[in-house]
Amino acid sequence: MSFALPSLPYSTNALAGRGMSQETLELHHGKHHQAYVTALNGLVEKNPALQGKSLEEIIRLSHNNAELTPVFNNAGQHWNHSRFWESLSAQGGGIPGSLEKRLVADFGSVDKFKETFKNAAATQFGSGWAWLVLGNEGKLKVIKSGNASSPLATGEGKVILVLDVWEHAYYVDFRNRRADFIDNFLAKVANYDDAAEKLQRA
Repeated sequence: MSFALPSLPYSTNALAGRGMSQETLELHHGKHHQAYVTALNGLVEKNPALQGKSLEEIIRLSHNNAELTPVFNNAGQHWNHSRFWESLSAQGGGIPGSLEKRLVADFGSVDKFKETFKNAAATQFGSGWAWLVLGNEGKLKVIKSGNASSPLATGEGKVILVLDVWEHAYYVDFRNRRADFIDNFLAKVANYDDAAEKLQRA
C-alpha cells in the first residue's frame, strides 16, 4: 500500500482573494506536500516492518526513534499537511455558534483564543505548527510543535484546527511577515465550520 497526495477540497485559486494565492497552493500542495509523500513511499518500500501499516501507526512507531527519523519527518509532514488543507476555506473566518460557545468556555472569549493561537504560531521558532486541540482532559487548548511533530505524535489531544508556520506556507504572499499571515488565517481562511465538526466528532 502506497500513500497518496490528497486532493485539495477546493481549487488552487479558491483562496486567492483571501490572502493565499494560487501560486502558494500550487507550490505548497503540489510540490512540498507531494515531495513528502514520494519520500515516505520510498522509505516504506525499503523497510518491510513499515509495510501495511497506516500513516498514524507509522508516525507513532517512528516518533523519537533515531533510526526512523527520516520516516517520521516525511510521515509527519504528510499527516500534518493533510490536516492543514482541511483547516482552510474560501468561506473561512466565521465561527459557528457551537464552536464559539466552547471557545468562550475554555479560553474566556473568542478574542482570547485568537490571541493565544496567534502567540503560539508567532513564537514557534523556525519551522512548525500551531494547533487547536481537544486535550485529553476534555478542554480545548492551543499548542505548538516543531518541524514534523504533532499532537498525534505526542499524544496531546485530538486536532481541531491547525496552521502551518513553515516559511514556505506564507513567503510568496507575505514574505517574512508571519504575524500578518497568522492574522489573515484567523480572520479570513480558517475553516471554523470544519473545526466545529471535528469537535463534535471528538
